[in-house]
Amino acid sequence: MPLPTIPPLIAQSLAPEGSVAPAQVAEVVAQACPREAYRGRRLLLIIPDGTRTAPVGLLFKTLHAQIGSEVAALDILVALGTHQPMSETAICERLEITPEERTRVYGKVRFFNHEWDNPKALQVIGTIPASEIHALSGGRFSMEVPVEINRRVFDYDELMILGPVFPHEVVGFSGGNKYLFPGIGGPRILDFFHWLAGVITNPRIIGNKWTPVRKVVDRAGSMVSLPKKCLAMVVTPDKRLAGLFAGTPEGAWDAASTLSDRVHILYKDRPYQTVLSVLPPMYDEV
Repeated sequence: MPLPTIPPLIAQSLAPEGSVAPAQVAEVVAQACPREAYRGRRLLLIIPDGTRTAPVGLLFKTLHAQIGSEVAALDILVALGTHQPMSETAICERLEITPEERTRVYGKVRFFNHEWDNPKALQVIGTIPASEIHALSGGRFSMEVPVEINRRVFDYDELMILGPVFPHEVVGFSGGNKYLFPGIGGPRILDFFHWLAGVITNPRIIGNKWTPVRKVVDRAGSMVSLPKKCLAMVVTPDKRLAGLFAGTPEGAWDAASTLSDRVHILYKDRPYQTVLSVLPPMYDEV
């Protein structure tokens, strides 16, 4: 049976100078996830860990209100990459739900952490051949890259990514298929992803959309043979939701990264010899 065709961009709501209201979020979710389309389906939500600032709880609660009574399953997989696993309490905090709500309202929702270093938790879905790696990397590498993903995804009918998009030092802009690779990917694609970024260097990557690393990430994402949607958020430094985009991981990310460029990047008319970057406390593994 052929997979359903998902438009690159299904719905969007923008408020770059203000904040997207909960009612507007609900409207985008309703357009992206009509109730009748999810009746009896198993849906896996892929969310960021605590190192990403975004109203994940608002999106989760809105989705649950929209389709929670229709689906056969609606579960959570935290896209940790190589970060530390999150406790049940920490995931509840990420979803902005209380222990009482967890039991009373969301008791059927299962929580899972990604296990990048557990071979039994992974499944090889293919290999990007050396010729493609050569083209995607701009001639920097010619090697086969096996692509592994958390095998739990194959227990579901559809994957849905909920996450923010912002300038990123490894891929250019975060979000989209990056929540699959390296978010819930295996060590070989993860290692290559960071190696390629290191060779290109940060100044040539951060804030650029179509980097070689992004091309590798999207190529790996194309190998996941499940319907995939993405709710991509753009969040301001003061935590306002400036934009919400629903569509494919590629389409939603494309629109969100354009807004992120406008919201997150401060362009200066001269170069600087030294730039000091300070890590926020949320990076608890550093």
